[in-house]
Amino acid sequence: MPRKSVFDMEANRVYEALVTKAERKGRTRAEVDEVACWLLGHTPEGLAEALAPEATYGAFLGGAPSPNPKAALITGKICGVRVEEIEDPLTRRMRQLDKLVDELARGRAMEKVLRA
Repeated sequence: MPRKSVFDMEANRVYEALVTKAERKGRTRAEVDEVACWLLGHTPEGLAEALAPEATYGAFLGGAPSPNPKAALITGKICGVRVEEIEDPLTRRMRQLDKLVDELARGRAMEKVLRA
């Protein structure tokens, strides 16, 4: 059986894993939602729609209404790879979201996570 790409997985399942990572460190779903909305340009209602059970993670990331231009300020390593050096836009966006949730889980202030 061929290995399933993360982009083919159900968006709500992958997103729940991000929420769980943050919640284990004392952060909330609302904070993860705020980070995702900031990065991808969703409204809270739009985020809920984008995470519909039939949506793939690739469609969730690729269908972002207006990705934040400040996302270019997200730098550093995630899984041993520098986020700012990832060429594929979809993979970069996935790693940016993961990086922001990691920063949130490590206790970084929301203003800094959102590059304010």
